[in-house]
Amino acid sequence: MRFQVSGTLLDACVLSVVANCPAYGYELTQKMRTAVDVSESALYPVLRRLMKEQLLESYDMPHEGRNRRYYRITDSGKHELKECTAGWADYKRNIDAILLEGEILS
Repeated sequence: MRFQVSGTLLDACVLSVVANCPAYGYELTQKMRTAVDVSESALYPVLRRLMKEQLLESYDMPHEGRNRRYYRITDSGKHELKECTAGWADYKRNIDAILLEGEILS
């Protein structure tokens, strides 16, 4: 079963993937699809917004006579990812308490 992913969580996932290794759009989409249901057409606006917010930057590399646009995380993006990761740990703990134990944490 796949759950809908909010914009904030999608941003964090994109930042995390490119933090490990720069990726081009199609490659990034394929990596993201291992965890969330996302299309290339849905991902490109996210990439543009993250670039506008200076959390990602892009560069072109030649590939088979064409250029591929790669995305990499910036220092600001690394900071944002760290914040998201900390927030996710709390969120996940609360969701796990409800789903796995039937409890609501305060």
